[in-house]
Amino acid sequence: MGHLSHSKNDLVYHALAERLNREPVGIKINEAMMALLRRLYTESEALVGSHFPAVPIRIDKIAAMTGMSGDELLPILENMAQKGLVIDLPRRDTVYYSLAPIMIGFFEYTFMRTREETDIRALAQLFTTYFDDREAREMMAGVETRMERTLVYERFIPAAVETEVLPYERASELIRQAGGGAISLCACRHKASHMGKACDAPLDVCTTLYPAAEWIIRRGLGRAATVEELLEVLDRAEELGLVHNCDNVMNQPAYLCHCCSCCCVVMTTITEYGKYPTHPSNFIPALELDVCTNCGICADRCPIKVMVMGDDDGNEFPAFNQNLCLGCGVCASSCPSGAITMERRTRLHIPPKTARERNNLILAEKEKR
Repeated sequence: MGHLSHSKNDLVYHALAERLNREPVGIKINEAMMALLRRLYTESEALVGSHFPAVPIRIDKIAAMTGMSGDELLPILENMAQKGLVIDLPRRDTVYYSLAPIMIGFFEYTFMRTREETDIRALAQLFTTYFDDREAREMMAGVETRMERTLVYERFIPAAVETEVLPYERASELIRQAGGGAISLCACRHKASHMGKACDAPLDVCTTLYPAAEWIIRRGLGRAATVEELLEVLDRAEELGLVHNCDNVMNQPAYLCHCCSCCCVVMTTITEYGKYPTHPSNFIPALELDVCTNCGICADRCPIKVMVMGDDDGNEFPAFNQNLCLGCGVCASSCPSGAITMERRTRLHIPPKTARERNNLILAEKEKR
């Protein structure tokens, strides 16, 4: 790519880019990102966005930082919220605003719905170009603490450890505890569809929970869904071999994605760049060789291609690297002979309790890198 433009008119966008880069999942400031910011933000929106602190803030505080009046700011913030560039959350008698990061943020909110007011294909091309940058993908992956975590298909949890499995490890329990949520279009597959590359997996499966769901519904990014509807989405996703990835927090996760290996930005970051934006589940495949028919279906269906047929000695049976496996359960689900079950890992991942705790961990780890 050529050199980034630093003309006077672009200074506000570069200030916004620098602010977005301070998020836990920062951004690679390159030509594609700058083009995205110019398309998504008006100049006044970019100016406002560049002043946002790391924590949610009231409009009077934003006014003090920008020198603008509340009357000037309100329509700007409203338009930004409608585009998914800021998140506005009512709290008691006021509203708090926070700047949306790239993920989970303005990338997803751009494609969670069909949009007629903007050139969505041009945005899809720019996001594709941006995500083709290796450094951009590496910034998504984090260091030790990841933004997401993978959940195992529950029906393959062995009975011997059922009582040990905690609610945060079960996708169905997360949905039940939330009491319902919202369903939106899968941003990754929607983006891919505008590039002529989408797979046959359904679009209407992106699940959001708790206050995030309330915001998604209010802003027209998705529709309200009952517990029963979300559990049906869960079952449908497993029938199709999609991977459950959710917010890497213990309490009140904001989202639960059902990811394919071809369109999903998280999954392709693993398969194409060898970087993991998601923590593996607390389970790992276990193979019964005397039951295995060596059909190879598990290797074909493995979403990140770490299950292979044959080992270094030339034996034709499934083998995989435990350190690379997501523990999603797709291989067990696809095995026609029932030779694959899921067992507990010896080392368990205990997620951070809240998003703030997770974000602080990621930021601290990045400073040490």
